[in-house]
Amino acid sequence: MHLQWLLDRFTSFQDREAIIWKGKVYTYNWLSHKTKEFLQILKSQNIHEGQIVSVEGDYSPTISALIIALIHNGNIIVPLSSAIEENKKEFLQIADVSKRVVFDKEDHYEMIDTDNKIESPLLERLIKEKESGLVLFSSGSTGKSKGALHNFNLLLEKYKKQQKTLRTLIFLLIDHIGGINTLFYILANGGTMVIETSKNPGDICRAIEKYGVELLPTSPTFMNLLMLSEEYKNYNLTSLKLITYGTEPMPVFTLKKFNEIFPHIQLKQTYGLSELGIMATKSESNSSLWVKLGGDGYETKVVEGTLWIKAKSSMLGYLNAPNPFDEDGWFNTQDMVLQKGDYFMILGRQSEIINVGGEKVYPAEVESVILEVENIKDVTVRGEANPLMGNIVCAKVNLLYPEDLLSVKKKIKAYCQKRLEKFKIPIKIEVAEENLFNPRFKRMRRE
Repeated sequence: MHLQWLLDRFTSFQDREAIIWKGKVYTYNWLSHKTKEFLQILKSQNIHEGQIVSVEGDYSPTISALIIALIHNGNIIVPLSSAIEENKKEFLQIADVSKRVVFDKEDHYEMIDTDNKIESPLLERLIKEKESGLVLFSSGSTGKSKGALHNFNLLLEKYKKQQKTLRTLIFLLIDHIGGINTLFYILANGGTMVIETSKNPGDICRAIEKYGVELLPTSPTFMNLLMLSEEYKNYNLTSLKLITYGTEPMPVFTLKKFNEIFPHIQLKQTYGLSELGIMATKSESNSSLWVKLGGDGYETKVVEGTLWIKAKSSMLGYLNAPNPFDEDGWFNTQDMVLQKGDYFMILGRQSEIINVGGEKVYPAEVESVILEVENIKDVTVRGEANPLMGNIVCAKVNLLYPEDLLSVKKKIKAYCQKRLEKFKIPIKIEVAEENLFNPRFKRMRRE
């Protein structure tokens, strides 16, 4: 009975609103009954403890109940959102999934058997220990996607302590550590999760107004899109008390402008990794990129400018890559940071740093400056190999309205010359029609 404590809470929350989806309210009583119904279905379908089950779809009331039932049943769960459709076949094989539960957009599902056999020693170990598991795949934005295996029960320990919760719009995806964290934080504390199926800024603003949303967990990329769309002018967003942002470095320009437009909203930087879970954070202020990291169960240290973390809730390991922990259990996050007392400033991933003639260039710094240029909607900056300099800085931009490429290049270079050292100024500049971010609203800097 792995999750009895959570099911007991659902019973005590009774008629409170648990989930709002497609205009309909689902109470904790509904969620409790649906979870128990799924436990009976799992039994009738002979889905036994230790079996590896994929849950394929995007957040919905039924998917939420199924995930809780699977944990309670002692299964190893592989959530797969619609964002990873092209990688789904590969992920199902890596995770040795034997039963698929595939949902459509109307919350109907079908159960499909596979012929996968368990080959991973890590999975075998977790099954032997009779623990529920969670497999999360990295976004692959800095290389090949890795499958991180967690002891799900260990990951959920921190939610046993009841805390206050805000009415929250679910933005991050079901197969993202931030999305899993949001789901269980809300439900463990009797809060309300508002599920908006569209990620269009106008639809998000409409949902915030209609349902009195108080918390929006999102990314800097979406915050930038929201400002550019100006959809916030068409809706009453006064219910919104807090926006938490993470998944990628925040451009200074985006943070400054967002504060000017939304002075009443508290901004909080978050930090988490698929491998370690979500850490407690405290931003120095609304306008600051300095953040405290840590809390119960986490230790931090900086080695040669790189952040290392040791966590009680660490994954057991990767299913398709070598063990990344050192002998003392420390994990190299690959995030380059500055440190000021208890505060850290996250500069960017080590793999994304551009080495120009021995000088380091952080893409986020250059992106922040280019975002200030007139007619720039979005930008990504990356390095490209060069025989003389080692690497050169390249920028790809989306425009707000059509403009001659030569004019765009001149404007960006002239502005960067005023704001950046010479080696940081982009040598190559392209204009792109396609989005520069992935379905997780995270910038894609790799070609």
